[in-house]
Amino acid sequence: MFSQSEENYIKTIYHLAVLTDKGISTNAIAKKLETKASSVTDMIKKLSEKDLVVYKKYQGVTLTDFGKKTAITIIRKHRLWEVFLVDKLNFSWDEVHEVAEQLEHIKSPKLINELDAFLGFPKQDPHGDPIPDSKGNFQQIEKCLLATLSVRESGVCVGVNDSSSEFLQFLDKQGIALGKKITVLEKEPFDGSLSIKLEGNTMTISNKIANNLYIQKI
Repeated sequence: MFSQSEENYIKTIYHLAVLTDKGISTNAIAKKLETKASSVTDMIKKLSEKDLVVYKKYQGVTLTDFGKKTAITIIRKHRLWEVFLVDKLNFSWDEVHEVAEQLEHIKSPKLINELDAFLGFPKQDPHGDPIPDSKGNFQQIEKCLLATLSVRESGVCVGVNDSSSEFLQFLDKQGIALGKKITVLEKEPFDGSLSIKLEGNTMTISNKIANNLYIQKI
């Protein structure tokens, strides 16, 4: 049994580790959690004592196999609750993250397994992220950022790199959603902005937006 704070640290380290094959620095963890490096150091000691992480000086923090399994379990709960909130309680995709952050700390494995079955064993959450199954396995799809597509290349929107409410609300205003086909018409060398065709409509989006949309090429 772990505290909510411990679980938040484990999950954060897991997400940061996806972006690198090196250990995670205490400063990176502190920045992600918006806390002090000294607080991170204290927590890392606690997690290490529980065999969740390994810390090596100058090399950073890595999760143990037990730590990875624990992190995946937390992520599974979070993403299943997001599906439940959207599909069954009519939340919009920009409203669910903070609520799921609270629900992910529920300890009952039976509840989560029954929730999974109730939802029909979904493979992805409302933001396109894969949902681990009860054994920790999850389905990955080949995807790339929209910004990496060349002119005349097309793909289907399958996820977002930024799941903040502000970004998701912006996408809603533009009509950009999972499953929508996007074709790159033109790329502006000066600022990296793109002219795109979205379901028959033409629009211009910034490089920042293009670097936060995941596309599966078609």
